[in-house]
Amino acid sequence: MARTVFNDARLIDPVAGTDARGWLLVENGRIVATGQDAAPEPQGGETRIDCGGRALAPGIVDLGVKVCEPGERHKESFRSAGRAAAAGGVTTMVTRPDTLPTIDSPETLEFALRRAAEAAPVRIAPMAALTKGREGREMTEIAFLRDAGAVAFTDGDIVIANTRILSRAMAYACELGALIVSHPQEPGLSAGASATSSAFAALRGLSMVSPMAERMGLDRDISLVEMTGVRYHADQITCARALPSLERAKANGFDVTAGTSIHHLTLNLIDVGDYRTFFKIKPPLRSEEDRQAIVEAVASGLIDTISSFHTPQDEESKRLPFEEAASGAVGLETLLPAAMRLYHSGALSLPQLFRAMSTNPAKRLGLEAGRLSKGAPADLVLFDPDAPFVLDRFALRSKSRNTPFDGTRMEGRVLGTWVGGQRVFGE
Repeated sequence: MARTVFNDARLIDPVAGTDARGWLLVENGRIVATGQDAAPEPQGGETRIDCGGRALAPGIVDLGVKVCEPGERHKESFRSAGRAAAAGGVTTMVTRPDTLPTIDSPETLEFALRRAAEAAPVRIAPMAALTKGREGREMTEIAFLRDAGAVAFTDGDIVIANTRILSRAMAYACELGALIVSHPQEPGLSAGASATSSAFAALRGLSMVSPMAERMGLDRDISLVEMTGVRYHADQITCARALPSLERAKANGFDVTAGTSIHHLTLNLIDVGDYRTFFKIKPPLRSEEDRQAIVEAVASGLIDTISSFHTPQDEESKRLPFEEAASGAVGLETLLPAAMRLYHSGALSLPQLFRAMSTNPAKRLGLEAGRLSKGAPADLVLFDPDAPFVLDRFALRSKSRNTPFDGTRMEGRVLGTWVGGQRVFGE
């Protein structure tokens, strides 16, 4: 019987909302006990890990990771993404279907799952496309894809402009109990925009989009949720004007949750500076007022999940004029230290952060992870929230290194990651 004792740990329990010193016992890949008194007596053949008072939390469940396989392995593969995830404390990658070709059939989904099982040291929970080729014209075979292992359905950052097609897909998904993940934007207003409407963007001559585009897109989606009864998750809520609509939907009892990205929680539109393309993401960075409003929404529980939205881009696609450069940033290895900014500023506690980064995404997708409870899988991250370092993008394990945090002083270093009780990162 494989047995591991984590002793003298700062246990971060997002379900109980506690942050206290104690111990945790793992047997055969699952948590069997925790406590705050003396650790269990040593037994022969067990592994004992002295955590030295460092934080031990459920592994991160990162909802919305792009792994560029098949089609663009030069940007990211399951092997490189898996190594980056393990180094960042991510134990489950919930992957997007925006690959080449799109993951819109059981065959492409089975290929991705097979490659992940061969190469990635962490768990993979794949999402599949909602429409064929993510073209917004014909829905995919949702039932077959679900049977093949898809945990949710999304066209990623492409908005289905045809409301009738989206409503039909939602109605069919509702019959199956499937989860729809949507990117709320009004497509006409947001098309071609590279910055949020502001004096800052206007002075730099950037094409702009109003935050109202997000609210308009969310209002449409929520109307369709009310009409169809589908389970719905808004992948990125990034501006204050969208929050009242989200609050009303939840108050009305709709099966609606929402997430945001770590970049929108820790950066704002001023960070773009002199056209720094590593800060070009989708949706674009918002105002400081919006950033603060979204942080408060996470703290209150109105926004349920925090994700990295890991989007690898090669140097050629980023070393272009700002409006021509590709959107996206890598985030598997920077999600945790960036989140520590919110902890050290006093905006969010560690249990609140891990509720949003681990417990809530796992719960929404029906996964066992995200808990320190008895019987839960031993997917764990041991980290020092106070350890300082300067991020060097060339030290990242991802194939692409388009991070906005390059050269930034950060705090929060991962010391070890375990998946099913097996150590996949650290010594």
